[in-house]
Amino acid sequence: MTKAFVFPGQGAQTIGMGKALADAYPAAKAVFDEVDNALGEKLSTLIWQGEQDQLTLTQNAQPALMATSLAALRALEAEGVVLARDAAFVAGHSLGEYSALAAAGALSIADAARLLRTRGLAMQQAVPVGQGAMAALLGLDFATAREVAEAAAQGDVCQAANDNDPAQVVVSGHKAAVERAVELAKEKGAKRAVLLPVSAPFHCALMAPAAKAMAEALDDVDISAPVVPLVANVRAEAISDPAVIRSLLVEQVTGSVRWRESVLWMAGQGVTEVWEIGAGKALSGMIRRIDKTISCKAVGMPEDVKAATAAGE
Repeated sequence: MTKAFVFPGQGAQTIGMGKALADAYPAAKAVFDEVDNALGEKLSTLIWQGEQDQLTLTQNAQPALMATSLAALRALEAEGVVLARDAAFVAGHSLGEYSALAAAGALSIADAARLLRTRGLAMQQAVPVGQGAMAALLGLDFATAREVAEAAAQGDVCQAANDNDPAQVVVSGHKAAVERAVELAKEKGAKRAVLLPVSAPFHCALMAPAAKAMAEALDDVDISAPVVPLVANVRAEAISDPAVIRSLLVEQVTGSVRWRESVLWMAGQGVTEVWEIGAGKALSGMIRRIDKTISCKAVGMPEDVKAATAAGE
């Protein structure tokens, strides 16, 4: 049975995530300590005892979700899982790509935390609050959703940002254009089309200033070849070359998250089981809608770790 390990993106954050892992596994606790030290602040206190609106701020949510994913991975390792042996690929949804790279040894946890803090701040600052928006179009395939985005642009930016699964595409861009896309999507037969509660229009051309900031930040960071290939968001295929990884992490800021295609690509390589490592179960839901033959395990709590490893996996 060929497995892939995948890592969640923004939206999965909840107060208290990772606390049970840190209490149960010293190696998981060490991840949160390492992230706190890298950022020079007690992010772990915010994650476990803070306010949800503070945790949801992009510059906090991104390193927090990475820390929780890596804590879950360290717990799995404590129970005998070896990523290089047990997974054929790693992948992550948007910021989860950094978690995947840290999991596969391409980035240090400290560097991933600092990069995600920079990425979160840069994405937040790229567009003044209120000028951008994102919307989920449910019930339209990707080609139709892209046509809706292009028709709604009318000189503004409106792009298909996340191709999540066969019936969920997220569009991103100028607020007025995204609002036009919501109405057009309904006319095209979308089951639902709703604006998302996000603070900036991610994964579109408006993020160009953030991409420039990430290019500069990534220039100062060592990237190694991952121990298993990364299925990259913007390519929807596996890569291992550190120079390519570096350039795609920059491209990813303005590029589409090709999650549906990434899952189909992994299925085509023989992947039959996916472990979603970290907070929430959103990716598992998407994967089941993309390919019902792939089995999914969400691993975010100590009992999940025990269940995943007890099956002799």
